[in-house]
Amino acid sequence: MRLDAHQHFWHYDPAGYAWIANNMEVLKHDFLPRDLERLLASIKFDGCIVVQARQNLEETRWLLALAEQHAFIKGVVGWVDLRSDRLPAQLERFACHPKLVGVRHVVHDEADDNFMLKAEFRHGIAQLSDFNLTYDLLLFPKHLPVAVQLVREFPKQPFVLDHIAKPHIEEGRMSPWREDLRALAGFPNVFCKLSGMVTEAKWNDWRPDDFHRYLDVVLEAFGPSRLMIGSDWPVCTLSGDYESVMKIVIEYLQRLSAAEQAAVLGGNCARFYQIAAV
Repeated sequence: MRLDAHQHFWHYDPAGYAWIANNMEVLKHDFLPRDLERLLASIKFDGCIVVQARQNLEETRWLLALAEQHAFIKGVVGWVDLRSDRLPAQLERFACHPKLVGVRHVVHDEADDNFMLKAEFRHGIAQLSDFNLTYDLLLFPKHLPVAVQLVREFPKQPFVLDHIAKPHIEEGRMSPWREDLRALAGFPNVFCKLSGMVTEAKWNDWRPDDFHRYLDVVLEAFGPSRLMIGSDWPVCTLSGDYESVMKIVIEYLQRLSAAEQAAVLGGNCARFYQIAAV
């Protein structure tokens, strides 16, 4: 089963998606399951994991409703308030849904770089294992050392790093991202999504091999058993079309064995998020 491990849906409105800036006009309309389904089919992918794009409980409810209506949506990474004393009730409300596979917080937009180390946030992370939920790490490179401290505290909690931590690809910078990513990869409960790279390059002015040295680092650090391909659609359309973006990783992986390619293109995602092969 081939799976796109990271994408989003939305009904666009300026207030609900304030993060969509004036230079992101291409994102200022609706992106819905019918739009993605044909794109998945065009590259012979079987399904996807949809990830929250708004930080409210309605987002989680809406995404789960979409997953009920569309079989190709294999899992939902939603949002709950990990800092709230009402978190157990929120988790009980949603975790009984078979397609809720994890949660995420938009950490890289928090003013405090040490946000993940706050007591209330860590208390929230500690409760996820009771509901068999994963956690997506959405970070900038500067947050990687903080993530190392968080992950060290929770060795049994499954984590996945989104977008290879958004290195400075346009500037061609490698350090300290490379060294800090290797430190995070040292924890076996952390996976990594090969996603979100084109928006860190010069928009619509990149070549596939611009990403190869970053992919080399990630492959060496995590190995093919802890990587998963993701499009970050529709955000990726700021800098490329769906097929071209996915082919960056698909073609790069041709250096691996057939079994390793199959793992990165879907098997690892299914294992991490506990998606049944159907």
